[in-house]
Parts: sequence; C-alpha cells; structure tokens
Amino acid sequence: MGLTAPIVNAPMGGAAGGRLAAAVSAAGGLGMIGMGSSATAAALTAELPHVAGLDRPFGIGLVHWVTAAEPALLEAALAAGPALLAVSFGDDWAWVARAHDAGVPVAAQVADVTGARRAVDAGVDVVVARGAEGGGHGEPRMGTLPLLAEVLDAVDVPVLAAGGIGSARGLAAVLAAGAAGAWLGTVFTTCTEALTPPAARAELLAASGEATVTTRVFDVALDYPWPVHLPERVLRNEFVDRFDGREDEIGADARAELAAAIRVGDHRRAPVNAGQGVGMVRASRPAADVVAELCAGAERLLRRWG
Repeated sequence: MGLTAPIVNAPMGGAAGGRLAAAVSAAGGLGMIGMGSSATAAALTAELPHVAGLDRPFGIGLVHWVTAAEPALLEAALAAGPALLAVSFGDDWAWVARAHDAGVPVAAQVADVTGARRAVDAGVDVVVARGAEGGGHGEPRMGTLPLLAEVLDAVDVPVLAAGGIGSARGLAAVLAAGAAGAWLGTVFTTCTEALTPPAARAELLAASGEATVTTRVFDVALDYPWPVHLPERVLRNEFVDRFDGREDEIGADARAELAAAIRVGDHRRAPVNAGQGVGMVRASRPAADVVAELCAGAERLLRRWG
C-alpha cells in the first residue's frame, strides 16, 4: 500500500472518523474510518469527504452484524474504494468475495489461532491479532504477544498486532516479534482529529492502565445486540460497578439514567472505551505527531536491540 509507517489506526466507532483517518494516512500510516454499533450508510458517507482528495491510501472498518442489518453500509464502503476493508466479529465470510470482486483487499480481527486460520481460509488478506488488552469490543481470549506469536506461526498473510500497544516500546516489541505493523486504537482517541467528545477525552487522559474492565453492562442497557462472547473494554465507572455481573437488574430507571448521562457527557455513568495502553496516553496531539513519535522511538529501540 506504499505505507511509510507500520501503523494502522483501529476503526473505532465514535472516535475514528474521516479527519483522523486522513491525518494518519498523511503521516504515512493507514488511516481507517470506523463505523461502530450505530453505523449507517449515511454516517459513513458523511465521513468520506475528509479522505476524498487524499493522495494516500485509507481504509474502512465495519462490524459484521451491523452490516448484516444494513446491507447498504457495505455497499457504501466498497463504492468508496478503500485500500483496505475490515469487517470483524462475524462468522459469515461472503463479504470477502464481494470485496475482492470490487478490487478491495480485506482484513479481519481474530482472537485465537483457530479464528486466524478460518479467516485466511475464507480469503482474508490481512489478519489482525487482537489481544484481550484492546479497548472496545472483542473476544478476550489471549494476550496480545502470545496471540501474535501463535498466529504468525500459523498463517502466511501479513499480521497486524492489536491490543494494549500505546508506546514506541510496544510498537517495537510487536515488530520485533514479526508483525507487519500495529493496529492502534486508544493512543489515537485523544488526537486533535478524533471524534472523541471533550469529556471522554479528559477521562482518557486522566486514566491509568489498570482503570479498564471488560463488561457487557452498556450493551445490555443500550439494547445493542453484541454477542455475549464479545464484551467491551471500557474505563471502570459507577455504572459498571453497580451492574457488572448483575445485568439482569438493569431496569427502565437505570436505562434512562444512562441515556441522560450519555447526552450530557457524564462519564461517572456513560461509557468510555479504552484499552490497557490508556495509561500511556497523556496529551491531546495531532495524529501526525503520534505517528512520528511512535515510529522514531520504535526505530531507535530496534536498532539498539540489533
């Protein structure tokens, strides 16, 4: 794809819009526009002008069960001509052939080596080995480094490492292990180009690495049909403490309370997705600065390690 930086920004719904994708791509990585749980074809179309005049490749990331409910979303993504289309969290691989017919390479996130083999057998061009440390939704089956090592030995396509990578040391570690690059989410959530609301941005900047938890409370409370085996990693807050493991107690009053908190950005109750690398995110900076710092630091470390 002509990338000069081994970095792909994770297509995080609610954070990775067209501006962030354009900035990451302009910095030499692969910028991904992310469409999450509430994605629509119209929402994707609204983000595309940011990358329309870009002379660098960009990608689009979708959630499988969302595209199944709204087929126009996949059509809009393919029509945009991305350099990479990622569709994750599903067992139906029919979309791979449709993307290839449109001349679009594809990627998928996997949580174990069995999933990696299935993805490659289905024709996926790039595998994202997403460890349990990652923010947002995913299957928390293995840590990033053991998952990456096992997947690299099992498949013969490029593998991107994801989950908890928030520093030059983390990037250097996965590159040294053999990853083709890193799929980074949380480290980009506070960038000036991200869609992250100000209140959530402040929570991310203040959080420590041990402040996250995997939970289903928000999916249950908001009636999002995420499968049980795909919880989301978020910053722990009062709502999580009250209902995690007691999701059947989330009634109408709690749902209304959460909806009101989301409207006003009250993150004592409202969710903030974050991976375990959040403790290394300490400033709101342009994405180009983040890419440059990560790459320069990783290069120095790799030279030192020989």
